[in-house]
Amino acid sequence: MTKAYSDDKIKKQFGNRVRLLRKKLNLSQEELGFQTGLDRTYISGIERGFRNPSLVNINKLAKALKVDLKTLFDFN
Repeated sequence: MTKAYSDDKIKKQFGNRVRLLRKKLNLSQEELGFQTGLDRTYISGIERGFRNPSLVNINKLAKALKVDLKTLFDFN
């Protein structure tokens, strides 16, 4: 059975994952924003769990972070 997450929890988990992967690549939020075409403040909002990015933006993040989509959702 798949574990279900509340809206707030999944946004925070996803944001933490983006932050971890970004830092592993030594990218600033500004640089990640440049690579994805997303504003730095939007990246910050994602990482803090305040934003709910679209599938298109999630795909942009995965490409810039050099991971597949599944890896972005690996919260374990």
